[in-house]
Formats: sequence, structure tokens, C-alpha cells
Amino acid sequence: MTSSTLTPFLNSGGDCADLIARKDWSTSPLGPIDTWPISLTMSLATLLRSAVPLLLLWGEDGVMLYNDAYAAFVGDGHPALLGTKVRDSWPQQRAFNDQIMAVGLGGGTLHFPDLPMSLRRDGQEMRGWVNLDTSPVGDELGQPVGVLCVIAETTKRVLAERRAAFLLTLSDNLRALETPAEIMELAAERLGEEMSASRVFYAEITTRGWMTVERDYARGVSSIVGRHSLESFGPDLLAAYRGGAPVVVTNVGADERLSEGARTGLQAREVGAFVDVVLFEEEEWVGLLAVQSATPRIWSPEEEALVQNVGERVKAAIERSRAELALRRMKDTLEQQVVERTAELRRYHEIVEAIASPICAFDTDYRLIAFNKAHDDEFRRIYGFPSRIGDVFHELFVPDQRETMRGLMSRALTGEHFTVIEAFGSPDRDVPVWEITYTPLRDSAGRVIAAFHQASDISERLLAAAELEAAQDALRQSQKVEAMGSLTGGVAHDFNNLLTPIIGSLDMLMRKGTGTAREKRLIDGALQSAERAKTLVQRLLAFARRQPLQPTAVHLGPLVDSMTDLIESTVGPTITLAVEVADELPPARADANQLEMALLNLAVNARDAMPNGGTLSIKVTRCEVEVDQMIEVPAGDYVCLHVGDTGMGMDEATRQRAIEPFFSTKGVGKGTGLGLSMAHGLAAQLGGGLTISSELGRGTAITLWLPLSDVEASPAPHANAAAATVDGVGTVLLVDDEDLVRMSTADMLADLGYGVVEASSGAQALELVQAGLRPDLLVTDHLMPGMSGAQLTRELHIKLPQLRALIVSGYAEVEGLDVGIARLTKPFRSEELAASLTAIGAQAIGAVPPIDQAACEEGDAARSIRAQ
Repeated sequence: MTSSTLTPFLNSGGDCADLIARKDWSTSPLGPIDTWPISLTMSLATLLRSAVPLLLLWGEDGVMLYNDAYAAFVGDGHPALLGTKVRDSWPQQRAFNDQIMAVGLGGGTLHFPDLPMSLRRDGQEMRGWVNLDTSPVGDELGQPVGVLCVIAETTKRVLAERRAAFLLTLSDNLRALETPAEIMELAAERLGEEMSASRVFYAEITTRGWMTVERDYARGVSSIVGRHSLESFGPDLLAAYRGGAPVVVTNVGADERLSEGARTGLQAREVGAFVDVVLFEEEEWVGLLAVQSATPRIWSPEEEALVQNVGERVKAAIERSRAELALRRMKDTLEQQVVERTAELRRYHEIVEAIASPICAFDTDYRLIAFNKAHDDEFRRIYGFPSRIGDVFHELFVPDQRETMRGLMSRALTGEHFTVIEAFGSPDRDVPVWEITYTPLRDSAGRVIAAFHQASDISERLLAAAELEAAQDALRQSQKVEAMGSLTGGVAHDFNNLLTPIIGSLDMLMRKGTGTAREKRLIDGALQSAERAKTLVQRLLAFARRQPLQPTAVHLGPLVDSMTDLIESTVGPTITLAVEVADELPPARADANQLEMALLNLAVNARDAMPNGGTLSIKVTRCEVEVDQMIEVPAGDYVCLHVGDTGMGMDEATRQRAIEPFFSTKGVGKGTGLGLSMAHGLAAQLGGGLTISSELGRGTAITLWLPLSDVEASPAPHANAAAATVDGVGTVLLVDDEDLVRMSTADMLADLGYGVVEASSGAQALELVQAGLRPDLLVTDHLMPGMSGAQLTRELHIKLPQLRALIVSGYAEVEGLDVGIARLTKPFRSEELAASLTAIGAQAIGAVPPIDQAACEEGDAARSIRAQ
């Protein structure tokens, strides 16, 4: 039976589609396949036909559905994983999978670069890495009902980068060692740890059947340092190594290439698998690097290549060490003049030729008297022509490098031993950076008669170090900004709770006309100061990315047009305002109020940057960002708001710090330093970004990248919501853990005509309802100890389905909040509270006795019932 016999949407979906068609789904959370919703079948039809590994986690249980590419990725886990719940299938990753499900079903996306994973393929455990991207899958009404996971395996790249870094570090460490024994000990230890091997060592095996091991790395097995007879391996032991190719055995007990004696001898030494790489091959002996596993092991091609690469570096390091030892002995025993020393140096020609680094010797006339093949090859590479014995060495260099080279040679000929880092080479070819060591040669009387010049190309190492330093600087800066954001957000939230009763009380005194004319002015001044504090707190929360946003679909063109008059009056007559809005722009996802504040802040910054006048340009365009195109902005489609000026501009150091909180170039008392950080936090919280381009003396251009909205913009309301009024009739259940905030809000509600029942926690509110309270409205704080406002709202809706709710908070934390629940931002005035209640249709139906207005004005406690 094919997958399309009963379920056409599975047609051409590969092996996984056939398994889905044959599977009995009646006992699964999905139910029989013919009852699956269209959103599931359409998503699955697209997924199965994709060549990219895709995993669909459906429903609250996260039932796993995937395509053939994902089946190949999980290896031995398929087909057992198909149709299982993700929490049951990967129990060791339960918390991680719960996070993916919670974010996805909440409408959010996640990105995990180079995520490590444990896989089992072909019966062998292996470690892998992937780029994992998750996004929600909606049902027919657009509500998230599943999570789509896109997997891109990065194992080969990650391993290659790790192995490259390992080899680079090993080479650097080996360069500092002097003896072959030290070199092999370090190489064995590092290679054993990198490959999780049981034993690693360097051995020399003679034609007479003896193996000598001076040092080894052993983990979980015994050391084999010493001299061992290999007679049981047979007379042709060395023949296996004469070809130079690595000897690879995955299972000692089952490899027919090994004699019975060889298998017995290896197993007695706790060897189940091994890789041997020949480093030195002489007539009577061979030197090899051995990597062993105590149990059978399938060596991957990458692992075999790593052993060979390490072997090459060890061989070069040992040859260098032997040559340097020989050169040091030669320097200690030189007793003849330059000509005799030259003849003796020639006898060491083969030794010098074995050194991988370029090395040469020059006499007191600066003439070359010896050099190795590496020197000749590198000199040809960077200058394009050879050097010859007898050449005056420094005269071979390009003109602007000759004096530098002669100065270094002169220092060596004065008897100084030193190391320098310099760049040499032809600008037309290559100018690498070299680490050069100079060593003087003396005769028996102690006179300097020549010197050695040994060089190493360290260009790649310096580049890697510079990239690492840049990455570390970026990480430190990111950590600093994140720490400041967390601290700022917490302090600002506390200020919101402090400002709420202050603004509420002052607003009530203003509306009631309390006090003399002078007292009214004082109250009005205090209220204005509190409003300025409220604005500052909003900027702090914007920097911390915690301002309480209410993102909607916003058309930026009309928004900019509506602010033109305000911006013109703000920047003054010396500045020309130029506005350009592209045609047929789609709506952007934004909070109109916060965006207006950000635009006004950017306009003020531009004005301050043009003290002698200039042009302020505001443009609205549609933009697209490709993958990996920009660091500051994720890939996607955006509506861009550009604000540019022709002012003084910024240097690069100032531009780098421009979005830091409290950083300002305006001088003391002329700015808070939060304008740009607020705009940056706003854009980032909306899923976009902020970019700055500036040139000193030429002006600055700042761009807000706002993601496109996935819904159409609603028409602007005809009435001003802030001016809404309400005659409160009914009972309000007021819940807030802050006593002053709760008291101030209760006074506002009572002043609006409501009866108020107060509770200091969600648990206390539930007790009141269980005791018989039937409120008409719920006004609750969101973030409270124990139970949040969103949780309380859901609990009460179960008992009182008709209860209308308003959640009050100073944070942007929306996790667990239904999009249909109205919200009000702290701090607020009475008319803002009234407008929010009007917006949710807060005219209570149940009649309650009217409240004595005189009693309210006198602060009579009878206007609210406080739960104890």
C-alpha cells in the first residue's frame, strides 16, 4: 500500500510518508490520520517533500513527525522516534525540549548555532553539531499549534575548526620544546586527550624484533614504557610499515591481516584497535606514532587524518630539535676561522636541510655562507628570485627593508642573541610577518665570526590572535551592556511602582481642585516633575528592552506626517526639515506611542548636532536584509525609518559607544544620554535593529529597522482614548502586592464610582471569590510573588467566565499573557485608567448602591472594602 492510497497529502513524501501512512495513530495524541486538521496535513505535505532535515512537533505533547532527510540525520534513532512525544524520545534533553515547545507554542522563534548533540549512527555513538532554528506553526485561525524545527548539520565544519585550532596550538607548543623526548611526551598527551584514546606513544622498532618506548600517554590501561620483544608478531613486522602508509586496525581480534601471535600480543597489552603512522624509516629501524583504543573502534577518516597531521608536525619538530641540538654542539666546538667553519657547516648540510623553518648563516661581511632548502623556498616565494652563497644578504631585500635587515644582522654580529618580529617580502607578492631568532657563532677565543638567522612565518597565528581578541572585546562589551540593562530594568520597574501612587494622588488632587491657588501651582509642578520622571523611566526600560510595548500594525508614513509640525517646532527655524516617504509601504510591527517618542528623540539629537543650522532628513523606505549581510540586524524584510542630519558627525570611537546608556556628547545637564539607547532597545525588542553611520564633520544617519507586520493596520480611532470617561457601576476586585500602588489605584476606582475589594496576592483574591465574592471587573498587577496576574485571570475565568480583566504592569514581560487581555502601563493617571476600562467595555451591569461623593472627597474608608 502506498502512502497516497488513503492519504493523498503523503504522496511522493518518501519512506517517512509510507511509515506515517502505515502507522496506527488511533492511540496517539493526534488521533486517526483521517481526522487530522488541514493545518497539520498541509504542513506535513510540505515537510515530507523537502530535502532539508525538518522536524514537526505537533500539539502540546510535541508529537514528532519528520522527513527522510531528518531520518538520515538521527541515524539509528529512526524509525523509533516517528510519532513519539519529544519529551519521551529525548529524556536527557527534556528541559531543552520543553523550552522549544513553550517558546514555539507561544509564537516565538529560537536559533541555536552549532548546538552539540549525541547521535548514534551505524551502531556507534558519536558527537555532532547542528544549527537549529525553530518557529511556530499556526492552525487555520493563525494560533500556534506546533513547532517546526529546521536542522543544518555543522559537524564537519565544527570538527575541522576544532582540529585546525588543535593543530595550530600543538605546533606553537612544540616549537618551545628542545628535546625529542619532550616533544613526543607533549604530542602523545595532547593527541590522546583530543581523540579520547587509551594509549598514545612514539616507538622505535628494529629489524631484530625489539620495540622501545621511552614515554607514553595511558588512560584506563597500563603503561608500556620500556623495551619489548615482538618475536610473536612474526619476521615480516617491519614490512607492514615500509610503504609509508598508516596502518589502521579497527578490531584486533577480528582483523585477518594480523597473525595469531600478533593478535595475542596486542590483546595482552590491552589493544582493541589502533592507528600507526610512520615518522622515520631507516634501514634497520622505523619510528612510528601509535594511537590505541582498549576496545574495537571504527576510526573515522578525520581521525586518521588528524593522526597523520600530528605525525607530520611531530616529525618536523623532532627533526628541528635534532638539528638545533647538532647546531648547538657545532657552535660549542667551532675552533677554526670562517673558512674552516664554512667547511664544517657544509658537513651539516643534510641536518640543516631537515629543518622545516628557513635558516641561514652569514659571516661578518654580511655574506651568506649556508642556508637550507626551506630558506631558499620561502625567499623565492616572497621575492620571486633565489638567494645564493656569497650574496650580501641584506642587499637582496627591497630598498625600504634593507636597513632594517642590516641592523638586525649587525646586532647578531655584536654577539647578541635575540628574537624579533618583523615583516619582510616584496609588496608585489607577499609580505608575511616573521619571527626571527639570531644566534652569534664564536671561535675558541670568543670572537664572533658568523651568525645564524632562523625565521618562522607567524602571519596566520597573528591573524588568529587578532580575530580572537576582537571576538573577546565584542563579548565583554555585550556582557557589559547586558548587565547594565538588567540593573537598569530592575531599578526602573521599582520606580514605576513608586511613581504610580505619586502620579495618581497628585492627579486626583488636581482634578478635585484641592487647595489655594499657590498650592494648586505646587501640585501642578509636582505632577509635571512626576510625568518627566515617568518619561525617564520609560527610556530606562527601553534601554533594558523591558518597556511595556503593545506592538500593532503601524503605517509609518501617516505617523511621520502627523509629527511633522511637532518636529519642525522642536528643531527651530534654522533647520530645514525634508520628509520623504516611499509609496505603497506595508505596515510595520511597532508600538506607535513608543515609536513617536523615539522619532522625536532622534530629531532632538539631530538638532543638537547642528547648532548653526542645517538639514534634517526623515525617510521611510522598505528594506531587505539577506542572511549574514548585517551583524546588527537579523535577516528579513523591514520598513526602515532613516533620520539624518548634516551636523558635526561622530568619530568611530564615539559611534561605537553611541547606544550605551547615559553616554552623551552634549555636556553636563544637556541630556540624559538615553535617547539612542531607548531607540535601540525599542527596535531590538520588536525584532529589528538600529544602525548608525557617521563621519566627523559630515553628519550622521540613524536607521530604525522595523519588521513587517503580519496583520493589517487598524484604522485610527476617531476619539481620543485619553479623554475617555466612565461612570463606574459595579464591583472591582483589585489585586496588587504593593500597598501604596493598591491604595492609589483603589482611590482612583472609587473616585470613578466603583465599589472596590482589595487583595494583596492572587491567592488571597481566589479565596475571596471562593468565599462568595462576585466582582464585575478584575484589575490586577502582573508580576507578583506566587501567582502572576495572567495566571490569576485564567483561574478566575474558569469560575466567572463573564469577568472582564485589566492587567497593570511596568514590564514588557508578556509570557503567559493572552493577547486578548487588556493591559495598562504603570504609572498612570485616573483618565488613563478610565480609558482602559472603557476600552474593555467596563460598564458593569449589576447595580450597586451609589457612592457618596462627599465621603470620597473626605477619604472615607467606606469607598472600598479592603481584604484582610
